[in-house]
Amino acid sequence: MAKYILAFDQGTTSSRAIIFDKQGGQVAIAQKEFTQFYPKPGWVEHDANEIWSTQVGVAAEAILKAGLQVKDIEAIGITNQRETTVVWDKLTGEVVYNAIVWQDRRTADFCDELKELGHEPAIREKTGLVIDAYFSATKIRWILENVAGAKEKAEAGRLAFGTIDSWLIWKMTNGERHITDVTNASRTLLYNINTLSWDEELLLLFGIPASMLPEVKSSSEIVGETSNTLFATRIPIAGIAGDQQAALFGQMCTKPGMVKNTYGTGCFMLMNIGEQPILSNHKLVTTIAWKIGDQVHYALEGSIFIAGAVVQWLRDSLGIISSSAEVEALARKVKGSDGVYLVPAFAGLGAPHWNQHARGTMVGMTRGTTSAHIARAALESIAYQTLEVLKAMEADANMEIKELRVDGGATSNDLLMQFQADILGTQVVKPEVTEVTAIGAAYLAGLATGYWNSVQDIQQQWTISQSFAPDRELPTDDLIKGWHRAVGAAKAWA
Repeated sequence: MAKYILAFDQGTTSSRAIIFDKQGGQVAIAQKEFTQFYPKPGWVEHDANEIWSTQVGVAAEAILKAGLQVKDIEAIGITNQRETTVVWDKLTGEVVYNAIVWQDRRTADFCDELKELGHEPAIREKTGLVIDAYFSATKIRWILENVAGAKEKAEAGRLAFGTIDSWLIWKMTNGERHITDVTNASRTLLYNINTLSWDEELLLLFGIPASMLPEVKSSSEIVGETSNTLFATRIPIAGIAGDQQAALFGQMCTKPGMVKNTYGTGCFMLMNIGEQPILSNHKLVTTIAWKIGDQVHYALEGSIFIAGAVVQWLRDSLGIISSSAEVEALARKVKGSDGVYLVPAFAGLGAPHWNQHARGTMVGMTRGTTSAHIARAALESIAYQTLEVLKAMEADANMEIKELRVDGGATSNDLLMQFQADILGTQVVKPEVTEVTAIGAAYLAGLATGYWNSVQDIQQQWTISQSFAPDRELPTDDLIKGWHRAVGAAKAWA
């Protein structure tokens, strides 16, 4: 009987499950959105139980859609929104507070305090990260400081912390396994990427008891099985990677110097830098790309907080489009943005600025500015932000990037992809398999169980569907200068 791999793709706005066959073909997909909570400006939360129920629901739905039974699933691979923080009671399994999402800025002032106290260099040296509200440690601390009784329970060894992968595995194994993998651990501000261990000094700095932390595993190994209460047959859980690292693997960027950019809610560019961590001099972060067997690969990463979310903003807040798909047609009504720039710093600016106080800014408008110009400026903002990260990456790695492999929802927008190639002056390449995040998790799980024999084995499955070559005639220098002035305005406003 043919067997299949089930990928859990737990994202920021929806939970998805995708079933893949041995050729890397997509057999079935199921997806369900879940509630976003915004209790105060700059705060973003999820209900961890709703994440669990939607994720297990779509898994069952995908198996049903594929006409399969649970026994046909060889293994489960998990990929997840990173940094989002869940704290729960080990005895009851009850969550003590809503999950605090990676986009949440409530700890920005505390991060500023840590920087002023001079902690940034040591933290960067150990974790590869910058001090920012984006990462998990300050979110855990906030829960311990602000939820009644949480600190006492944590000190008594009662509470568990996990990123979303840990929470899902805890639930899947009925509380038997409290684990994470190196990629997710490397996003917490608590994990030393040189020694591959939780760092005692950092735990002390953030006031987090070690007993809360999950055990750290590699990205590709059997870490447990689903409990009988979940499915009739126990399925091995065999692959775990944070969404951006899973996408890097799914894009088969397995050699140093290879780069991918994922266009989702935010934009995330990663470059494989091989088996030694390189610390960035251009405000990028260094992260663990994956660990397979004893081999660890590292990556440079630039995080852009608002990418596809700017299109949702046009739809939900401005109402100039009624669905995200309409943005391309609207933007094509004009030849360019006519000097209008939109800097979507709705949650501050990520790499390479790391300015958590900057706010969204639109400049260059005239009486003749239309909704089409605004739509165009919104799309172009995604490409300009990507350019800034790519240039920082080239400077850090001391090499010119010849090809950018792209994935994520916005890659279906040909206008954006062409403008991206133009503004970068680089080939932009889209693969046949669009679900690279999910297939990355599937590949990691399948490698652990012997479903696929080797990385070389799966390399052949990556094929190009579309390629965008840069238009050398476009006066890109002037456009880029305008963007830099607009970013200056967003920072000045802050």
